[in-house]
Amino acid sequence: MEGKWVEKMLNRRLLKNLDVVLIGVTVLLILISLVVIASATHANLSSENRYLYVQRQGLFAVINLLIIAAMLNFDYKTLERFAGPLYIINVVMLLAVMFVGQSALGAQRWIQLGPISLQPSEFSKLIMIIALAYLLDKKSSHLDTWRDIIPIFLFVGIPFLLVLKQPDLGTSLVFLAIMFGMIYIAGIRTKHLMMIFGAGLAIMPVFWHFLKDYQKQRLTVFIDPNVDPLGSGYHIIQSKIAIGSGMLFGKGLFAGTQSQLNFLPENHTDFIFAVIGEELGFAGAFVVLLLYLILLYRGVKIADAAKDNFGTLLATGITSMLTFHVLVNVGMTTGIMPVTGIPLPLMSYGVSALTTNMMSIGILLNIYMRRQKIMF
Repeated sequence: MEGKWVEKMLNRRLLKNLDVVLIGVTVLLILISLVVIASATHANLSSENRYLYVQRQGLFAVINLLIIAAMLNFDYKTLERFAGPLYIINVVMLLAVMFVGQSALGAQRWIQLGPISLQPSEFSKLIMIIALAYLLDKKSSHLDTWRDIIPIFLFVGIPFLLVLKQPDLGTSLVFLAIMFGMIYIAGIRTKHLMMIFGAGLAIMPVFWHFLKDYQKQRLTVFIDPNVDPLGSGYHIIQSKIAIGSGMLFGKGLFAGTQSQLNFLPENHTDFIFAVIGEELGFAGAFVVLLLYLILLYRGVKIADAAKDNFGTLLATGITSMLTFHVLVNVGMTTGIMPVTGIPLPLMSYGVSALTTNMMSIGILLNIYMRRQKIMF
């Protein structure tokens, strides 16, 4: 009886440490997402399935909220014990995509499980963060030589290459953003970091020859979309038209022309921010970006407040991942970055991406609520 009372009191004390700001911002982003997805898709579906996408996204949002609630009952330090097996599972999943994966839009990235299409590369981001946090925690203050650094690159390189093979250049770049954010916090020397970036720039011309034709075309139309206005440049042109036509307050929900008349491709997934710009205008886009800024700020604060190095590294990896997603997705829809197919966190439609992002938020909440020892 006494043990149960102590456990109950402990959980009650921990719940008082919950980051209500992070929870509030996450819920607001999901609610906005559901409204925008409904607006973006209702005109393209039959009357009986008009809100199929928003219903499915809402269902999995609720399921993931329940998963987060369950996650809060376990100390995030438990993840250390599963880091190795998770990394192996991650590699196996990515290999499975190569042999039994489903192809769509010229890429083989999905595994079909009944009515649900899962994208292992989305889950691999969070698994990589957990595994890399464990590895760097063990190497704490030991990133002074290339002998220490090269194994980290090899560790990340295996899933990086497997995802690149699908091909999914966008997700591969997310791995790099996660790795650089985490090794910076882990204590890599600035001179080593500068040398790595310098080497990366130097091999860019070589890397170009390994890109697929459509990837090269995306980079070309990034510089000038009018080179192929009805092909690779079509997405960027229509996205910029949609955002620009929204002006200050937008055309109103369910009233956008580019999205409602199906001129804007992938309007409920990769280009959902363009729908926000068109229908909610600059004001709506500003509110959404402000919410993301608060979310990322809370991620930085949680990394700083973590009780141990493992928690700091976990929070850093998650925040790096979310930051890269927001910057690249908003950048590509506004035409200041190449189109890479990276979804907008908690906003774009997609079960795999939503689950990964919400579980990441759950880990951040877990780290913050255990940021200090509970004293009786």
